[in-house]
Amino acid sequence: MLASSNPIGNSVLQAAPTEVVLTFSESVRKVPDRVRVIGPDGKRVDQGDASFDGAVVTIPIQETGAQGTYLVSYRVISADSHPVAGGFTYSVGAPSTTPSDTADQQGDDPAVATGTKVARYIGYAGLVLLVGPVLVISLLWPTRLSRSGPGNVVWTGVGLVTLATLAGIWLQVPYTTGGGLFDVDGSGLRNVLSSTFGTAHLIRLGLLVAIALLLRPLLRGETGRVDQILLAVLGGAAVITWPVAGHPAASPVAAVSVVVDAVHLTSMAVWLGGLVMLFAFLLRQANDRELGAILPIWSRWATLAVAALVLAGTVQALIEVGTPDALVSTTYGRLIIAKVVLFGAVVAVAAYSRKLVRDRLGDGGPRRLRRTVGVELAVTAVVLGLSAVLVQTTPARTASANEELGGPGFYSATLDSNLFKLQVDVDPAKKGNNSVHLYAYDKANKPLPVVEWKGTAALPANDVAPVDIPLLPLTDNHATGEITLPLEGDWQLKFTVRISDIDQATVTATVPVS
Repeated sequence: MLASSNPIGNSVLQAAPTEVVLTFSESVRKVPDRVRVIGPDGKRVDQGDASFDGAVVTIPIQETGAQGTYLVSYRVISADSHPVAGGFTYSVGAPSTTPSDTADQQGDDPAVATGTKVARYIGYAGLVLLVGPVLVISLLWPTRLSRSGPGNVVWTGVGLVTLATLAGIWLQVPYTTGGGLFDVDGSGLRNVLSSTFGTAHLIRLGLLVAIALLLRPLLRGETGRVDQILLAVLGGAAVITWPVAGHPAASPVAAVSVVVDAVHLTSMAVWLGGLVMLFAFLLRQANDRELGAILPIWSRWATLAVAALVLAGTVQALIEVGTPDALVSTTYGRLIIAKVVLFGAVVAVAAYSRKLVRDRLGDGGPRRLRRTVGVELAVTAVVLGLSAVLVQTTPARTASANEELGGPGFYSATLDSNLFKLQVDVDPAKKGNNSVHLYAYDKANKPLPVVEWKGTAALPANDVAPVDIPLLPLTDNHATGEITLPLEGDWQLKFTVRISDIDQATVTATVPVS
């Protein structure tokens, strides 16, 4: 989300700025020709390409001298591969009629959004039909039974994962640009493929080719232990491409989130894929002696997979949700609750299945077990659907932070010294944590390079002595910092800006904090 801007939205300036600076809440990536500034006459006034430096986007502006209202519109890609779009206005001299951006770039095609979720679902289904069946065939499949049926399931899984991967790359182009299903060109594809999202998908396709080569002898019963280990390594690498291309890669603890999400996906695929094999083949074709050997082993595997699912899902939720309030106040949190409820129902059915296995099935046991497995698969199909939607939903921690950024309360002022002008933005200017942004300009309102920034905050009325504000330079003329203001009142923020070895000045802002 856009955390701050310079100029500030709806502000009225006495002189036209030479650049517009957008600061987002996380690192963003460029969408070609999707960051624009429209002048009062409806023509673009941005010149050249906007520069991207982490979370900061700088847009150079032509010196037209035109007075009136300007429109800034943007569409960028966040660190987790989702588009961030919006716009705001500022005025020079006095407000005028708001211009429009004829490119109409901010819309999101519902067909693209739906198609992206469907592609995710297909990919998860393919993963289930690939991982679990391969594990069962490798370690539990009776030698007397044909492998042709399970082989068809495995190849279906490979096909679905491949289809979902290709569809994901295709759909990411219009999802990025805001176009329709078929608004895909070479430039858009190159932009997607050069991103982390595209790289992860290309790696997945390459790993699928290698996996397919190893699957052929396995499905004929000719593979050895070394090939099985290699297949497991390649499969693990392929699974990691899912979290690398999604929310986990942009979480506050990315390495932990990626590993946890990979464990979550693998456990899900082992458990559900094994259930598919039981339901479709083993409970129909294996005899009592074979089932007596297979089911206790499978029951232990399923228990471990479910335990890993619960543990990984809990860690994942703690990272992505953040607070108890976000669990109930955001769409992501409510989807998590629905997923947990359904998962609880599946675990209850699984517990009954485990009881049947412990009781050695008995007369009619295989039929009863097959019915319970069918119920597990039906409910988990819905859980997979929720997972596909979750991947395309803004995490609760981000949604909550966005609400805070977009909430009321904001201080902005331009302070003059004999050497420079300093724009000071404090957000949200409320008790608690606040973000401070500083922009330095010369007397002609052009960006002024700064050598050193220093800042302090004090509350004289409450005898609060000055405390340092840690400031981090983002560009030559832009610095930011975070400070906690624990009390309400008129805080005095002093900033010392050094623009050369000997030239520096100090300015003071009185910020009312409520």
